[in-house]
Amino acid sequence: MSITRRNVLTSTIAGAAALASRKALAQHAHGTPPVAPVAPAAPAPAQAAGKGSGYRLVVPNGSLLPWKTVGGVKVFHLRAEPIKHTIAPGLDIEAWGYSGSTPGPVIEATEGDRVRIYVTNALPEHTSVHWHGVFVPNGMDGVGGLTQKPIEPGKTFKYEFVFDRAGTFMYHPHLDEMTQIALGMTGMIVVHPKGGERGARVRDYVLMTHEMKVPIGARRADPMAMNDFNVLTFNGKAFPATQPLVAEVGDLVRIRFANLGPMDHHPIHLHGHAFEVVATDGGVVPPSARHPETTVLVPVGTTRTIEFVARAPGDWPMHCHMTHHVMNQMGHDVANLVGANTQGMDAKLGRVVPGYMAMGSRGMHEMSTMSMPQPTNSISMLGGDGPYGVIDMGGMFTTLKVRDKLTGDADPGWYKAPKDTVADEATAADLARDGIKL
Repeated sequence: MSITRRNVLTSTIAGAAALASRKALAQHAHGTPPVAPVAPAAPAPAQAAGKGSGYRLVVPNGSLLPWKTVGGVKVFHLRAEPIKHTIAPGLDIEAWGYSGSTPGPVIEATEGDRVRIYVTNALPEHTSVHWHGVFVPNGMDGVGGLTQKPIEPGKTFKYEFVFDRAGTFMYHPHLDEMTQIALGMTGMIVVHPKGGERGARVRDYVLMTHEMKVPIGARRADPMAMNDFNVLTFNGKAFPATQPLVAEVGDLVRIRFANLGPMDHHPIHLHGHAFEVVATDGGVVPPSARHPETTVLVPVGTTRTIEFVARAPGDWPMHCHMTHHVMNQMGHDVANLVGANTQGMDAKLGRVVPGYMAMGSRGMHEMSTMSMPQPTNSISMLGGDGPYGVIDMGGMFTTLKVRDKLTGDADPGWYKAPKDTVADEATAADLARDGIKL
């Protein structure tokens, strides 16, 4: 490839971001519980706990939508509005969301509840709300122009219906979905079965996936993007800003995943455990149809609920297995220099582009420990500090922290592995004993 001033500048601008330093269930009655009952732990302050629901639903980095009872009806109020949102330290965006957040607060209810949900439109354009997967009267389905009039800016509409089945569902606009969902207007709904939990202590988590294309230095996602998404999140946060999930050995862990796109399916992989998919937004998966998995595909427009028993102490990664979905705001049009001899390139190109630095000739991990200026309002190649060095992951990455015993539900810190159970450099004695010749 010939080197021109134009492609040097293009590669450098995109590459500057890529080369910056890494700085710091749908229903529980799914058969006999696998472990004996234990007393539930007290909720942590940051945990979202339903008022009098009898459940302990946890929304990492998020919250529940408040409600009150009026004449036997649960009353909620959603605001569709522009918001300021932090994806991770160093990246603040102008988004659209619900009631101050993206994704919006989780709507929590119990099977059989009649709900009245007011929706106030504080956006600069019209909107509506569709209750994705929930069976409602046609006029409450929230499709602008088809089942209702649009909610014009400044107006408040009222939706009223009964949650007639338990499950994990979603809510989102059904007017100008391309723009409004792309800018962050998504949310989850959890409807618990009547009768409450039985058996084991349940760690019940909800995680909404999302993807955006936020150009380096910009503060607004591009709603026209159909590929090349560079900001991937769980509950609106990219690692290292994602809060961990925690559990004790023997706890039943339920994770409710949801995906409203815009475009990509996400194969979510959990280390150290096998699970079963027990429900979708369509309903409960019959026990005869379940099988063990370590990765669950969460397609666009669906929910997937998994369950497993926490089996082994440790800090276990959980992440999307699309490799570009576990990095932060890379410029994908950077020249591929892996294996190239870049000696002297910095000095020569630096005459044309001051401060130019060639990156990635030995792979991208070398960027983890380098220090160079970061573009304004970007988290390019941002990772997080781990117990053994830099965790060079980002985006849809978090951890499941399993311990023999927990004090509350807060992050217990890094796992301290027992002696001689951590992979380390082989000694000469090791090699000699096993006849390994280097």
